[in-house]
Amino acid sequence: MSQEDKTLEYDEDDSLRFIRENLTPEMQQELSDDEINYIVDLIYDFYEDKGYLEENNDDDSESEIDEDELLEYIYENARKDKVRDYSEEQIEAIVAGELAYCDTLNLFD
Repeated sequence: MSQEDKTLEYDEDDSLRFIRENLTPEMQQELSDDEINYIVDLIYDFYEDKGYLEENNDDDSESEIDEDELLEYIYENARKDKVRDYSEEQIEAIVAGELAYCDTLNLFD
């Protein structure tokens, strides 16, 4: 079975549902779908800036995502954009949920 066969397709709605299910009940109430999707968009902006989304990447090369660098990128951009006053815990929970969702799809294997 090829790697492509093992990788499921990314779905934004499934990602949002997965993240919501893994948030604390308090965070589920505090955060709108748009606010969660904004953080997810920042994750993919970071990936794009780092070249992780390049089509011509070698399939055999493995990209190591520096989670601390990713979180710092999101903290900085969320403060700059002033979409809302996210706590570090909210950002970390959303990022953890998105990374876990991607793991279920074998996107980074």
